[in-house]
Amino acid sequence: MLQLRPNCECCDRDLPPDSVDAYICSFECTFCGGCRSRLPGERCPNCGGELVRRPIRPAAKLAANPPVAERTVKPGGCGFAF
Repeated sequence: MLQLRPNCECCDRDLPPDSVDAYICSFECTFCGGCRSRLPGERCPNCGGELVRRPIRPAAKLAANPPVAERTVKPGGCGFAF
């Protein structure tokens, strides 16, 4: 099952399960659209993979399949100033 991580790994912005501004790579690294646009080639800084819009899990399925609670943030962000 796809993890729904709660935040952007660069800026720690909240990305709720219904966010249309969440992007993931094939390893489920998660970034907001603003940080994605600043990444070289809009690629994942962890693996170099393509970042695509994260699908929205239907609200009726969230109770049985909730997002993860643990936040992941890259130490020092992604290397660019906000």
